[in-house]
Amino acid sequence: MPERSYSHIIVGGGLAGASAVEGIRQHDSKGSILLIGSDADPPYDRPPLTKQLWTGGKRVEEIFLHPQAFYGEHHVELKLGTEVTELDLTGRTVRDRGGTSYRYEKLLLATGGTPRRLAIPGGDLEGLVYYRTLNDFRRLHSAAVAGKSALVMGGGFIGSEIAASLRANDVAVTMVFPDKWLVSRVFPQALGVALTDHYREKGVQILAEDAVVSIEPRGNGYLARTRGGREVVADVVVVGIGISPDISLAQAAGLKTGDGIVVNEFLQTSNSDVYAAGDVAFFPEQGLGPRRIEHWDNAVSQGKHAGRNMAGANEPFTELPFFFSDLFEFGYEAVGEVDSRHQTVADWQEPNKTGVVYYLADGRVRGAMMCNVWGKVDAARELIRKAQRVRPEELRGAIR
Repeated sequence: MPERSYSHIIVGGGLAGASAVEGIRQHDSKGSILLIGSDADPPYDRPPLTKQLWTGGKRVEEIFLHPQAFYGEHHVELKLGTEVTELDLTGRTVRDRGGTSYRYEKLLLATGGTPRRLAIPGGDLEGLVYYRTLNDFRRLHSAAVAGKSALVMGGGFIGSEIAASLRANDVAVTMVFPDKWLVSRVFPQALGVALTDHYREKGVQILAEDAVVSIEPRGNGYLARTRGGREVVADVVVVGIGISPDISLAQAAGLKTGDGIVVNEFLQTSNSDVYAAGDVAFFPEQGLGPRRIEHWDNAVSQGKHAGRNMAGANEPFTELPFFFSDLFEFGYEAVGEVDSRHQTVADWQEPNKTGVVYYLADGRVRGAMMCNVWGKVDAARELIRKAQRVRPEELRGAIR
């Protein structure tokens, strides 16, 4: 089919893609914009899928990032439910599955990630919820009503959040994950063990240091068997074992990739007219080195920044993105490299409930997690940017 031309094309209808529209319009009020997304829904906020939509804090219609009129007012063409299958760097075009080609001057790849799948017998059974999208929420919310039972596979961010939300809605929850405690990549042992015990107190059955090895239909639900010889019967199965960055389009086009699409400080890929942002971008985080971040603030800030640079701003990305979570009564905000493999120093006001956990490497603060301590993200950023050697005792009261 004949190609259509645009000043800016955004591939990806998530948070980063929608934020890029705002960034573009800050510098270019007239250039044509096409936003292509594989999701049939308009761009929406993802954190409520495991939080406020379950607690009653928000309704579905409140999580969309912009009202429908926004796109018309900003002269943005939306093409939803459409998968882009080809990127031609030489011809500066993208092609969708239906064969339509679109020519760009500047392109943003905000393709996000794809849930990792179970490589076990029954991992492809119809009805398993690989939790990621608004449609996944709709399916799970209608099935996991009070009195039902759920098996949650995975003890990381998604698994821990959705397990808490399901349990708060009177669903009987069993969690299975291979680590010794919840969110083990982030939480140091004392905090992780305390939180895992708190989940048990809330009625969540925890099967730690175990893994599901098979799933089969059982009546209207499922029977899962674990490596440790346990059997779990559940009405619904939720899988939250992480995502893989969706880099296939970039790889096929010959862009530099690794753990994501490699970008420079301007969020440009190895082709200067193509940018990447959000979950898929492997970027040089200021002061911390190159990495990929799968969190809300990163998608917002990078998407907007990439849009600005696509429209000519040409500014380096210097943000230190933060992330947050709510797990029953335990909430936190974190910034930097919050990696439990680092040395951790805890400054507790109430042990494992309220305080700040610092993450150090080579005697320097690389990350900070504020546990039930709010409004201190900028203070944490400043401490990380200083990159000064500190003694653990010097961190007492550093952030309060």
